[in-house]
Amino acid sequence: MTQVMDKPLILVDGSSYLFRAYHAMPNLTNKDGEPTGAVYGVVNMLRSLIKEYQPSHMAVVFDAKGKTFRDDIYSEYKAHRPPMPDDLRQQIEPLHNIVQAMGLPMLVIDGVEADDVIGTLARQASEQGLATLISTGDKDLAQLVDEHVTLINTMTNTKLDRQGVIDKFGIPPELVIDYLALKGDSSDNIPGVAGVGDKSALAMLNGIGGLDKIYANLDAIASLEFRGAKSMAKKMQDNEDNARLSYELATIKTDVNLPQPPIELLIQDADHDQLVDLFQAMDFKRWLEEAKDNGGTAPELVAAEQSQTIGQDQYHTILTEENWQHWLERLQQASLFAFDIETTSLNYMNAQIVGFSFAIAEGEAAYLPLGHDYNDAPEQLDLKEVLEQFKPLLEDPKALKVGQHLKYDKNVLRQYGVELNGIAFDTMLESYVLNSTSGRHDMDSLAERYLDHKTIHFEDIAGKGAKQLTFNQIPLEQAAPYAAEDADVTLRLHNKLWPQLAEIKELQQVLTEIEVPLASVLSKMETTGVLIDSQKLSQQSQDVAKRIMEVEQSVYEEAGREFNLGSTKQLQQVLFEDMDLPVVKKTPKGAPSTSEDVLQQLANSYSLPSKIMEYRGLTKLKNTYLDKLPKMIHHRTGRVHTSYHQAVAATGRLSSTEPNLQNIPIRTEEGRRVRQAFIAEPGCKIVAADYSQIELRIMAHLSGDKGLLQAFKDNQDIHRATASEVFGVELDKVSAEQRRSAKAINFGLIYGMSAYGLSQQLNISRADAQKYMNLYFERYPGVLAYMERTREQAKEQGYVSTVFGRRLYLPEINSRNGARRKGAERAAINAPMQGTAADIIKKAMLDVAHWVDHEVNDEVRMIMQVHDELVFEIKEQNLSPCCERIKDLMQNAVELDVPLIVEAGVGDNWDQAH
Repeated sequence: MTQVMDKPLILVDGSSYLFRAYHAMPNLTNKDGEPTGAVYGVVNMLRSLIKEYQPSHMAVVFDAKGKTFRDDIYSEYKAHRPPMPDDLRQQIEPLHNIVQAMGLPMLVIDGVEADDVIGTLARQASEQGLATLISTGDKDLAQLVDEHVTLINTMTNTKLDRQGVIDKFGIPPELVIDYLALKGDSSDNIPGVAGVGDKSALAMLNGIGGLDKIYANLDAIASLEFRGAKSMAKKMQDNEDNARLSYELATIKTDVNLPQPPIELLIQDADHDQLVDLFQAMDFKRWLEEAKDNGGTAPELVAAEQSQTIGQDQYHTILTEENWQHWLERLQQASLFAFDIETTSLNYMNAQIVGFSFAIAEGEAAYLPLGHDYNDAPEQLDLKEVLEQFKPLLEDPKALKVGQHLKYDKNVLRQYGVELNGIAFDTMLESYVLNSTSGRHDMDSLAERYLDHKTIHFEDIAGKGAKQLTFNQIPLEQAAPYAAEDADVTLRLHNKLWPQLAEIKELQQVLTEIEVPLASVLSKMETTGVLIDSQKLSQQSQDVAKRIMEVEQSVYEEAGREFNLGSTKQLQQVLFEDMDLPVVKKTPKGAPSTSEDVLQQLANSYSLPSKIMEYRGLTKLKNTYLDKLPKMIHHRTGRVHTSYHQAVAATGRLSSTEPNLQNIPIRTEEGRRVRQAFIAEPGCKIVAADYSQIELRIMAHLSGDKGLLQAFKDNQDIHRATASEVFGVELDKVSAEQRRSAKAINFGLIYGMSAYGLSQQLNISRADAQKYMNLYFERYPGVLAYMERTREQAKEQGYVSTVFGRRLYLPEINSRNGARRKGAERAAINAPMQGTAADIIKKAMLDVAHWVDHEVNDEVRMIMQVHDELVFEIKEQNLSPCCERIKDLMQNAVELDVPLIVEAGVGDNWDQAH
């Protein structure tokens, strides 16, 4: 008799997710320094699954210790896999304990793998007509998919039913084992048939059938359409033993003797006492509080995430003039108040004000609605009248405000003729300066991290996707608590973050003397915008489209067939199967990589990778800039308005989006043509002022190396000077090749490059690269001492600092994982230079902005910041003195042990000026 369940049986491949979480999650530890990241990742996934599907039946399956039957069949099975890292092994027992305490059935069966347990349960459930969802990241489990069984990868949120398997692999589920038998699997060391790749395997399976049919019809292979078809029959014949062995190894068992059938895998009540102990030991604070408060089942444990830890009984909605005047008076008397605007759009140029919220004490906040226009919306105060009354306070520099990302609010208010002043603090920037690498710095994340409070998310009241409401459409009963909470949480965050910053003078100064005042400078740049010649971009787009077609045709001719150049899988087939190019490196999943650095390396010996790189560069340029920029010209200003982000890059550098001004290529002709479309208005010129070799100068300052310091003080060509020292030749006899090598060494060391990396860049042997580096350190011993000193400091204190005290924390610096530790060591060397460079240009922007505001006003407009470059639009009549003043201000923004040099160019467009 068929069993009935209302919801699908969920089978979780715990071992698959344990490994993936280990590599995907940051290197989290508890207060005792014990690793917790993999446990956190898997438990988080389990909670999400339960929340979404609310299952009644579920099992979490892990691999057992020791060998399996496959090891008996083939002693080399999984032989290439490195041993499990110690910091992952330590997390297995705590994870098992948490899974069981959550009330989830857990299975660990000796002699087989988790796949076989899942396969057996899935087959039993399918035979009973039960819907089954297998949560895994393992492609091999696709062989289990049928009308009742579906795979879901919760890390990518993708599902595979029968059609999904066909779309993804090009074959139905019943041929997946045959596919693995033919192609092999490098991750499990399944041999497969030598010489068979994706394309040939799919051609044989779709043209003939499974493994048995192929071996019964070897003569039919020659007529199939794939490269090497005529010689494939012999390869198949010679490798039949491997093919049969591989088929056996790849087959998931579906007849494992299990202690219980699927229908008995009922989720039980959680043991909250045990969860309290386990979460406390792991330092999972939010889950710990839920476990303390919650007495229900595991699904209810997840639902508890919606609970509020901050009361709303002192949140007010202002609907009358009398009430508004009362609050306005309180705001005027407050020494500091939290302030936030609710609008119709995240685009500051298009956003319309819907309401204001403010808080004057923790727990006491108000929302002033001004633009809710849904049916039956209550009568609200007039926006224009409120702004007239509120404007003096908003513009008063002595009326101190705190907000979360107040640059956005400043931009919006500017569209209404209000200049927001008195920005004393910004919680986004406070969190960022305190620890830039601690996670995201949006309000929802900060509230969870610092207040253990889960805020009302916008999606909770507005919905998601195409039907999402704008704030003006949201009923006040939902909008008011959301908006008031924003202000309340902002004030609470400030009260939590500021005392921590105030204890560290350098960080306090970075916040109050650089980041907070810079937000106002960036705000002005953003709303000023930059003028774009859309006709020039349109013409270039047509030219590039023509060139893309030419490159595409050339690629097809060289490849011998047409294929989708945008498909990684098809490109892998062409390069590494059809053309048999050497595999430089592999992706984490074991496939040949087609990344930019791989193509660059292959391009040294083969022409096709070079053409593919050109194709990629041109299509990206066309899609990202040539076609998109004209559409971004604002109807009101005729200019493009980017957004600069202060709290994204860990080192302190600014980034920009919509459009991203940092990524417009400068080394290619087509990239420079894009810059030609960035123009000045009539009567003005574009001026680009760029710091020369600033990070190398900072290296000289930080290391104190006498040779480097002297070279910069003598205003020498630093790469020529380095070449002279390293290669032992006189300055005027340094060859172009020697200078190029010295330049690679100079910049490579800034980024912690190894001898191997240098050998790849210069296309020389690793031994020669090591020799160059040894010579460099002999001539510049201060640099080597600095690098060693910085690594040690980073390991001891967990962070490195810029010249001005900005900190970059390095959570992986003492990691047991070698690759992560090496990455952190490279970051430790680079971050003080890159971070100091970021601080210097920010200080320069503040100095230039102060000069503009107080002396020249509209004569000069700062319109862009890109890496180490500031771009201006300057009226022609004052061009020369203004250029000199800008250079002077930038060069003297800070004082280092070496001179800062700024090069300024002038032109009708950005390309001419650079």
